[in-house]
Amino acid sequence: MTAARSKRRVPIHTEEEIAGIRTAAQAAAWVRDRLRQIVKPGMTTLAVDHLASELIRETGGESAFYKYRGFPGRICVSLDDEVVHGIGRADRCIQAGTVVSLDVGVKLNGFIGDTAVTFCPGTAADPQTVTRLIEGTRESLDAGILAARANNHVNAIGHAVEKVVRSYGLSVVRDFVGHGCGCELHEPPEVPNFATPHPGPKLQPGMILAIEPMVNTGSHDVTVDADGWTVRTKDGGLSAHFEHMVLITKRKAEILTWPKKP
Repeated sequence: MTAARSKRRVPIHTEEEIAGIRTAAQAAAWVRDRLRQIVKPGMTTLAVDHLASELIRETGGESAFYKYRGFPGRICVSLDDEVVHGIGRADRCIQAGTVVSLDVGVKLNGFIGDTAVTFCPGTAADPQTVTRLIEGTRESLDAGILAARANNHVNAIGHAVEKVVRSYGLSVVRDFVGHGCGCELHEPPEVPNFATPHPGPKLQPGMILAIEPMVNTGSHDVTVDADGWTVRTKDGGLSAHFEHMVLITKRKAEILTWPKKP
């Protein structure tokens, strides 16, 4: 989601809505994890997109991204210096050592699940840098989720995320942020991955947030390709993206896109 202050009211979801959102989130998590198991070097990003479409259908849902504001893919497949919103292409091939980010959105019975993961199939040319990037981004998401507690403000999440990212010598993308999610793909509030001068809304039980650090090995600056969608690092550095949907409760946040055991 692009960073732009929203004046819409932050939704407090009903128990009925939460039940539907929880199911959609689990569907998205299942697709994400199946793709993580199947995607391998030699596959084109278009083949990954087609596979994701088939898996989404297996859940009984549909892509939450397809044609959203004109987006042409079923999921976002972003490689190496691509930060987010990568479009599946027949001429874009995953190689051994490629940094692969998959962002999955599922719409099921009118509710939305949204989640992302980054991984590296095979051995990277600079394994230490890739490991630092992926581990730092994943740990920053964990920190953001721990800060997502009732009576904290949204800014506590961004502060926690950025603190971890900086400790790894990485940088947080500032032009794109997390967001509310559930009945619509993008709901208020915005959830920056960095500390801001404003506290943001107070977190209340029933709020559902998509927390999604986007982290670069170099500068936080990004550019958008001529396709109008693919966001990449301005300096050519690598980027990673992790995302979980969380439900604010009276205690710690419930991770809706954490795979549940049968």
